Amino acid sequence: MTVTAPVILPVSNMNCGACVGRVAKVLASVPGAQEVNVNLANETAQFQATQPDTLSRAMEALAKAGYPAGAQTKNAAEAEAGREETLHDLRRRFIFAAIFTLPVFILEMGSHMIPALHHLIMRTIGMEASWGLQFAFTTLVLIGPGREILTRGIRALARRAPDMNSLVALGAGAAWSYSTVALMAPDLLPAASRVVYFEAAAVIVTLILMGRWFEARAKGRTGAALRALIGLQPDTATVKRDVDWVTLPIADLTPGDVIRIPPGARIPTDAILTSGSSAVDESMLTGEPMAVTKTQGDPLTGGTINGNGALEAEVRAVGADTALARIIEMVKQAQGARLPIQGLVDQITLWFVPAILALAALTVIVWLLLGPGIAPALVAGVSVLIIACPCAMGLATPTSIMVGTGAAAERGVLFRQGDALQGLSDVDVVAFDKTGTLTEGRPTLTTLRMADGVTRSKALSLIAGIETQSEHSIARAIVDAALAEGATPSPTTGFTAVPGQGAHALISGEVILIGNATLMAANSVDISAFAAEAETLSLMGQTVFFAAYKGAPLALLAVSDPIRETARTTIETLTAQGIKVAMITGDSAPTSQAVAEALGIPHVMAGLSPEGKQTALDSLRVDGRLAFVGDGINDAPVLARADVGVAIGTGTDVAIETADVVLMSGDPKGVLTALEVSRATLRNIRQNLCWAFGYNVLLIPVAAGALYPAYGLLLSPILAAAAMAFSSVFVLGNALRLRRLGARL
Repeated sequence: MTVTAPVILPVSNMNCGACVGRVAKVLASVPGAQEVNVNLANETAQFQATQPDTLSRAMEALAKAGYPAGAQTKNAAEAEAGREETLHDLRRRFIFAAIFTLPVFILEMGSHMIPALHHLIMRTIGMEASWGLQFAFTTLVLIGPGREILTRGIRALARRAPDMNSLVALGAGAAWSYSTVALMAPDLLPAASRVVYFEAAAVIVTLILMGRWFEARAKGRTGAALRALIGLQPDTATVKRDVDWVTLPIADLTPGDVIRIPPGARIPTDAILTSGSSAVDESMLTGEPMAVTKTQGDPLTGGTINGNGALEAEVRAVGADTALARIIEMVKQAQGARLPIQGLVDQITLWFVPAILALAALTVIVWLLLGPGIAPALVAGVSVLIIACPCAMGLATPTSIMVGTGAAAERGVLFRQGDALQGLSDVDVVAFDKTGTLTEGRPTLTTLRMADGVTRSKALSLIAGIETQSEHSIARAIVDAALAEGATPSPTTGFTAVPGQGAHALISGEVILIGNATLMAANSVDISAFAAEAETLSLMGQTVFFAAYKGAPLALLAVSDPIRETARTTIETLTAQGIKVAMITGDSAPTSQAVAEALGIPHVMAGLSPEGKQTALDSLRVDGRLAFVGDGINDAPVLARADVGVAIGTGTDVAIETADVVLMSGDPKGVLTALEVSRATLRNIRQNLCWAFGYNVLLIPVAAGALYPAYGLLLSPILAAAAMAFSSVFVLGNALRLRRLGARL
């Protein structure tokens, strides 16, 4: 069996969709690298390494291709500091470029737009001096803040792997070179073509820097939800060492340590409460606003907030084994996911830049053959190079995924698999497990009917006495109900369980029985007075049994698994959306049918084995794509078989291995949240892709001069650069609208 290890690498120098395609192609060629996925939005590459040297080979191949990568070892603080440093550098470079570009723009474009300014320049410094100043300032912009763009672009061209930087380098370089020839060797050009485009070269680089600065700021906001999760864990904890309490870093904790959690503090790590009680705010993990009361023996999840109680707890998990760490890892995987819809985009962008280079060359040739001279040919060629940057195409999908999955995580919905985000958006059938999914998953005493002459307190005391000796979940429910009413369990001896029937014991030397009708008949106990009610309760899906004392009937009891409060709303909403709803369960048909009728579920398949559940699931596929919602533990095979498996549970009990989507809150209404996030994200991706491709389809012909024969219009390289920068910022801004989902859901 091949052992695989997941790898996430930060990759440098990725600027556009073409870069994504090349990085993916390089990694796919590395022996042992499988399931490659490259994400432009967070500038990472993910893959499964199946050989010991796969990682080192991958890093070597990426460096050789011009995309150096480093191991992802930064903690949250270091990563945030790195983002801030990058933002500061881009802002500084943009301001520097703008300061020197502004006079160039005023000298050249200002004199064209304002005749008085043109005459002033000619009367004072003259045209040659004006061109000389433009040359000096533009050169400073290119070799200063623009140097990185130009050098990366030229290196990519030298490797025969042109990218966005190559387009900018060729466009700005061509404008600067032509203008320099017009300034310093004008005799080489026809008299009518002795013009300069220094302002185009300077403005192009400045607008590119501005666009990248805006992109970096927007990218920072796309990962806000993940950084919020990472920031949940405290740095230190108060730990008991011998008889003293000391403050230690979280990294020094080990399972078994006893920690103290003061009121209002974040719980340092996963633990079991050993002393005290408090209401704990788990909203950042589950999305549920109501605090959860915790008492001795209850689990505590690292990152949640203690209420007003002082607590002591025993550490159960640390580091990567904690629920919070697992959640963060799932969010990272989801945000780096590659949806099926991205495949076509990657193929297009991989060949897009070479195609644009060829189109720009063809544009120049056609203009030279049919146009009025060299200058218009240069303008058209440079405009095509600049406006066609595939940045927006590369950002269209990953940015929406990052923001959408982050908004879902804030509401306790975690997408583990990228294709689930796309697949869930168009499901036709949602099948639910019953126990623990639509119901609470814990039995509760719902009916207690005493025989004539028996008081409720006496019945509860006697019944609780025998049930305290049993480990059955139903016995636990009865004891809890008795204690809640203040009953004191009677002392019991000689407890004996009767398999399939119940149990008997002695209280004050007399026999007490508790169990089904078979046990009562075997001991000659007449329960005919309860027969009618017992049948009614059974038809309602409740588990009915009886108690007898001293050979006489004592009480009828019924236990059921309560339906979750939000289950009905969830089913009604799904049905209203045109989605077929079904129940697939191993529970008995009467119980399952009763729950289905209470919730309005028309299709019920009950009494099924795990294999039978899979067969039932397959029978529903005739109605379309299928999602299955289960507790994620005993439903693992069905979750894996469904088109989309949705595990429902708590933050400390999630279906990490088999589910595609995990609902942290344990509430079926999370299915509605997951569906809304999926649909909104896919809708957002389609909007971004329509914009990115539509923008290029419409404006590349305009840049090439398609409007010139009819209207005499030729797109300026400056406007092309502005449109290109705006395109990427538009895609990012549209993706950021998904952040509103967190407030809406």
